[in-house]
Amino acid sequence: MIKYDAAGQIARITLARPEKRNAIDDRMIAELREALDRAASEAETHAVLVAAEGPDFCAGMDLAMMAESGDAGAVELLKAAERLADLYRAIRKHSKPVIAAVRGRALGGGCGLAMACDVALAAESAKLGFPEVTIGFLPAIVMSMVRRVTGEKRAFELLTSGQAISATEAREIGLITRAIPDAEFDATVEAYVAGLAAKPPSAVALTKKLLYSIDGMNFDAALDAGSTMNALARMTKEARQGFESFARSKSGQKH
Repeated sequence: MIKYDAAGQIARITLARPEKRNAIDDRMIAELREALDRAASEAETHAVLVAAEGPDFCAGMDLAMMAESGDAGAVELLKAAERLADLYRAIRKHSKPVIAAVRGRALGGGCGLAMACDVALAAESAKLGFPEVTIGFLPAIVMSMVRRVTGEKRAFELLTSGQAISATEAREIGLITRAIPDAEFDATVEAYVAGLAAKPPSAVALTKKLLYSIDGMNFDAALDAGSTMNALARMTKEARQGFESFARSKSGQKH
């Protein structure tokens, strides 16, 4: 259901349930969490790529599984919902940058999975949306992410229309990072991930941590958090080496 491969500086997590359009069930959530934990523990891994087998990235939650749980009690249903929320939270709190490569459809919780990643790269032919309302449900867990990146009116339309939008429109409103021509998609994704993995890992990790931690802070609190992280970053080996290298290059230009 989940395939994991690490080579060089990149860990690749692949959704491997194409016969179900990579729909999310409890097993997939558990295996994704295990794969993310593994990538976090590998010092040589600097970036994590989440992709999928088959024509679609992820069709959302497995509706057959949800139908089977229809008689479950409130506590059990809450725990099931929290497992998905915890998966998104684990991606957001992961120590490495996580990049989604989206082909085909990314719907409901599958669109949420792409949005939870730090970077979401989509082929121009991809479709993204939230069809839950069409079956009497709602995209409750992904709603916080949608609301953060879009205006109120656009968010309402996305969440209640049930209509999928193009990758180009998704990029324009902030659901994804880039919409890439299909013919260039694989090469562009590989180059993007390799470029991010080549950056000093402590600088990327601290940037990610600070960026998400200041969400919701007032201006003064965000500046204080930035000051603290600035001091921490200056103490890292990578930053010191970077400062020294820059100083040497400038010194050499004077002669």
